Amino acid sequence: MAVGFSQNDLANGVLENPQKIDALRSTLLQWFKSNGRHYIPWKLTKDGTLPNENQYLAVYPILVAEVMLQQTQLKVVLPYWEKWMLALPTLVDLAKAEEDKVLLLWQGLGYYSRARRLHVTSRILLNLIGIPNSLNPANWPKDLESWMNLPGIGRNTAGSIISSAFNLPSPLLDGNVKRVLTRLIGSTKTPNKDLARLWKLSDLLLDKNLPRTFNQALMDLGATICTKYNPICTNCPWQNYCSAYNSGNPENLPVKGQKLILSKAVIGVGLILNKNQDVLIDQRLDEGSMGGMWEFPGGKKEKDESIEMTIARELREELGVEVKVGKKLIEFDHSYTHKKLHFIVHLCELISGKPKPLSSQEVRWVKLSDLQNYPFPKANSYMISALKEYFLISKTKMK
Repeated sequence: MAVGFSQNDLANGVLENPQKIDALRSTLLQWFKSNGRHYIPWKLTKDGTLPNENQYLAVYPILVAEVMLQQTQLKVVLPYWEKWMLALPTLVDLAKAEEDKVLLLWQGLGYYSRARRLHVTSRILLNLIGIPNSLNPANWPKDLESWMNLPGIGRNTAGSIISSAFNLPSPLLDGNVKRVLTRLIGSTKTPNKDLARLWKLSDLLLDKNLPRTFNQALMDLGATICTKYNPICTNCPWQNYCSAYNSGNPENLPVKGQKLILSKAVIGVGLILNKNQDVLIDQRLDEGSMGGMWEFPGGKKEKDESIEMTIARELREELGVEVKVGKKLIEFDHSYTHKKLHFIVHLCELISGKPKPLSSQEVRWVKLSDLQNYPFPKANSYMISALKEYFLISKTKMK
């Protein structure tokens, strides 16, 4: 028999009924035993087993994973996390690493400011904990406030770290959990306008004796059953309690916010080659989501400019050089969170001037084979592939 809640139930105290809370907890935990994602490596002990209630887990692998999971799905994060842990297996390794290495390992995940903040956080934690103590989870911070004071660590990330590593009771509210709870109570508000109530509900439901297990179960429910599209309601342990299911249209919730309108721009990019066939790259300033990354010089096309004029002007302003804009190498679209860019890339020949970092940190001449050692934004990877193909074709014609 359906016993779903109305969207006012939480405010009216209905969900504070111990029997209803216990029913939701027990059904979710029972479902998790057979259906949870028990393969997540940072959630397991060194022996590859699920931890018991009194076991601590290594904190550093969890920290890295939780920062990667901010705005990124688990299936995308897993290979990046594995590569990261091979290259930088401890807090000490990360704290001592060069920023270029950190950004290179992050390359492809996007939101690069996460990597830079994680790098800074590692140094703060190492200073706090000390090198000899950093391998022992017992020496790491165990309170929410300490974690939230670190760069790039919000309430959800902090709560996930302390509940996963130490089995401490701290509620979560990631994207999956927001969706599950919004549907449970049938909220007609967008989740980001209902955060106070959703946080309260997450805390009310949390099994304080099994917080690690409960939080993972709640996230797994959202990731595998209560999905954004085509939720598998017939397999959901909360089906009888769910207001969205009982309404007959669970996909209608959460209510969507105003659709983001992407700004558009045309970007001209110049690949300057010298007589040794090295290519010029420059390093972005530290500000912004892609701060510290390397890229090929260029910029936004102005009204009534040809793309050749754009590239010549941008390279003059960025590098203090005059170039001859040559053959078009590649043209493509690439979208970011708030903008859609159309890139037009040309080969260029240096006519006069010595390249200087007038609007960047540094400029370098780099061999094509060495570009793989530099962290580039995703769009630049298409340019690198096109440049490699150009050289390959050129060599073939010379034979």
